[in-house]
Amino acid sequence: MKLPAVTRRLCLKTMATASIAATVSACTASISRMRDYERPLSRKPFLAPRISADRVVREVVGLRPYRPSGFVVKAEKMHDKTVIHNYGHGGGGITLSWGSSALAVRETLGMEHRRAAVVGGGIMGLTTARLLQDAGWTVTIYTRNVARHSTSNIAGGQWAPTSVFEEGVATPAFEAQFKWAARIAHHAYTNLGGPDYGVRWIENYYLGLQPFEFSYYLRELPELFASVADLEPGEHPFPVPYVRRTVTMLIEPATFLRRVTEDYFQAGGNFVVRDFADRTDVLSLPEPVIFNCTGLGAAQLFGDTELTPVKGQLLFLPPDLDVDYLTVGGGEGLLYMFPRSDALVLGGTFGIGDGTTHADPAESRRILSGHEKLFADFRA
Repeated sequence: MKLPAVTRRLCLKTMATASIAATVSACTASISRMRDYERPLSRKPFLAPRISADRVVREVVGLRPYRPSGFVVKAEKMHDKTVIHNYGHGGGGITLSWGSSALAVRETLGMEHRRAAVVGGGIMGLTTARLLQDAGWTVTIYTRNVARHSTSNIAGGQWAPTSVFEEGVATPAFEAQFKWAARIAHHAYTNLGGPDYGVRWIENYYLGLQPFEFSYYLRELPELFASVADLEPGEHPFPVPYVRRTVTMLIEPATFLRRVTEDYFQAGGNFVVRDFADRTDVLSLPEPVIFNCTGLGAAQLFGDTELTPVKGQLLFLPPDLDVDYLTVGGGEGLLYMFPRSDALVLGGTFGIGDGTTHADPAESRRILSGHEKLFADFRA
């Protein structure tokens, strides 16, 4: 039976209204469900990052300078020079920079000299130089690579003093030094928060298929991490059985290094681009005090046989500015996702003893597929 035109229009209008209402209801339910997860820092709902092979714009490799017994900060006399070492920070170079550099600068107490050379232009060299300038020293940085070409500029940037030493190998004296450096560095970064230095607070979610053990720094330095909690399955959107949350800082290396370099120039510092062949070459510098911030270069220049490279590999995707949390873990091998303003960064690897500087295609596929799977099952 054919309905009258007025009746047909009424039916279509009713159906359209019902369809819109159902859509709005579904959206409202979805938004409500997304907001059910309580978050200690962000007021936004969780959103999954957009990850796919066609979005990868860059693969990068960095070599971390690792020592199982921990980083070196000490002064020693070499001929008529004083050499102060500050190197070997493994995966915690950016994190520990201000604290370890403060330890190094403390070695100058009582010196009459006020003129120093800093060898190495990465994060450790820059922070050492700035602290020296603040103490009234005239400083020249000698470096083969300026900061934007250094390993420091490849780092992910989470504030977490991880992969710095091996427990059971490092001495209690080193562990005390490590804790001092971590606390000082944390305090320094909290003073530099904001877009000028590229430092911001952010939630970090550790994702596990097995129950967690507390990492050394969360166990020994709990006061440096806010809102630490183990979450139940209904308290988060991640498709894994174990989730540990913290609130910490994300340091954007490109922004931070650029701003500290500007501060260094404004305080009267200068750079000399120079490569050094050996220790004699370093000791030929005119300054009476020399800071060795050469990272892996210390193996060749100063004969440190414990120093070993640790390969890290990252994938850069265009930034996803709606994602406002970090993840670590959640799949096969080492995985992490850092949503920086310049890129969505996916990692990673920790290849002890691997000094190769090319990206491994198999590792790139693992990192990409691991994150694709993780967020495809995201319970937003």
